[in-house]
Amino acid sequence: MTAPTRSRRGRWGDLPVAVTFLLPALLAAVLLRLWPTVRAVWDSLRSTALGVEPTHWVGAEQYRALLDDPAFLNALKVTLLFGIVVNPLQIAVALALAVLFNERIRGAGLMRTLVFLPVAIPQSVSAVIWAVAFRPDGPLNGVLARLGIAPQGFLTSSGQALPSIVVVVSWIGVGYWMMFLIAGLKEIDPTLYEAAALDGAGRWARFRSITIPQLRRQLAFVLVADTISNLLVFAPVQILTGGGPNGRTNLIMNDVFERAYVRADAGAAAAGTVIVVLIALAVVLVQFRLLSRGSD
Repeated sequence: MTAPTRSRRGRWGDLPVAVTFLLPALLAAVLLRLWPTVRAVWDSLRSTALGVEPTHWVGAEQYRALLDDPAFLNALKVTLLFGIVVNPLQIAVALALAVLFNERIRGAGLMRTLVFLPVAIPQSVSAVIWAVAFRPDGPLNGVLARLGIAPQGFLTSSGQALPSIVVVVSWIGVGYWMMFLIAGLKEIDPTLYEAAALDGAGRWARFRSITIPQLRRQLAFVLVADTISNLLVFAPVQILTGGGPNGRTNLIMNDVFERAYVRADAGAAAAGTVIVVLIALAVVLVQFRLLSRGSD
């Protein structure tokens, strides 16, 4: 090896090898993340009557028109209400199941598998299954009829449609978040519980003073990740209700879809997407704040 070659290798080190390994990931990040984001922002500032080329510049007027649209404001309101209900519900159920299945009880492994199974099923398939269950002549109304309860509208009822979506989304997601919390429970030192038991602390006291504080970081992650996941819910709404009845289940991603592919308003759909991304970024900032507090 000549002196110039050794000098060049010493100057760059293993950089060429590192770039070779990182290049596929960098290309994927640019093509699948960065470029769609830049294109969405660009499209949100332009508009056309049919949502196709050529477009014309409208700037922030696109956002003003969108935020003045009662349908979009309703989608934001429904999404907020949906998140307020479904996020605490999923986390509470996931935490309860994680604590239960973390105990040494017979069949805990099988029950964990059964609870996690809906995660492995595509959301569209899960939605179709629940669509059958919610039918007027479906199994749920059949059970209610045997109990002497009149058939329920579920997906066609203005008061029951959104709770029905909450049930479906929770059925899909609870098992996923449960596994994160079980992993966190496995990291808790058992001697903490033994010491608390010797001091006379009951099960609830041990849960409140040991389990919750020790799970702070996992709970913070699950809270934020669950919030973002539910912000992007689309398939169950589109398949089960299409946003109805009367917009009662029109979550924001369903609204964006309809603007893009039903109304052919690509600019408004892009603006809606940018607003969703901004909301998600705000949630991520909250995540970093919660995680930094948990590490103090």
